[in-house]
Amino acid sequence: MGTSAATSSTTPGFQRVMVTACAMTATIMQALDTTIANVALPYMQGTLSASQDQVNWVLTSYIVAAAIMTAPVGFVANRFGRKKVFIVCAAGFTLASVLCGLAQDITQMVGFRLLQGVFGAALVPLSQTVMLDMYAVHERAKAMSIWGMGVMLGPIMGPSLGAWLTETYSWHWVFFVNLPFGIVTVAGLMVFMDETELNLKMKFDWFGFLALGRSSPWSASIISSHTLSPRRGRSSSSPSSRTRTSSAAASSCV
Repeated sequence: MGTSAATSSTTPGFQRVMVTACAMTATIMQALDTTIANVALPYMQGTLSASQDQVNWVLTSYIVAAAIMTAPVGFVANRFGRKKVFIVCAAGFTLASVLCGLAQDITQMVGFRLLQGVFGAALVPLSQTVMLDMYAVHERAKAMSIWGMGVMLGPIMGPSLGAWLTETYSWHWVFFVNLPFGIVTVAGLMVFMDETELNLKMKFDWFGFLALGRSSPWSASIISSHTLSPRRGRSSSSPSSRTRTSSAAASSCV
């Protein structure tokens, strides 16, 4: 009787720890990929036969896709179930990471990075929501502190880990490194996470979403020309051509 009582009282705590670990892993993976590829760009440029402006879209495409697809995460999770969406996005992000590592040219790389951004957009907001739901009100400050560590660790670790993987192995491992963590995350979410109730009456704000999709290309062109380019001078490509490229990238997401 005592053993049964002890087991029933410790199971929810163990389940919470496992879901927290999976949510943290998903958060770190998504945040890590915003910076881990930066140092590998010169190596990708040679392998993929891309110009300096073209290879910058390896970073920009991921940011554009993630920025646009973050908006509908709440609607999709409420409509189809938080667990299902979390698992699909974690699995899709892992698969897209592998495809990025297998890319043979710059077109494939940018396309797979767009796909990675689409699936990765949901990982951070869903992980935060899951942790808020699992912890009581008086424990949420602790939960957000744990979650915040994952958000901060990813971008900080990215350049160092990316440089080590590139120098030790090759730039492909900048993306392959997500595979084992992605598999563990998906398996953990399938086993330990509980499904939420569906809200089939919720309506989607198409006007706001399309407005975000149309405004993101302009932001992406600014990021590409002023932030991501390693050169200090002006880019050889015109702003109009850069905007057309970003518009195509954003349109594929929308």
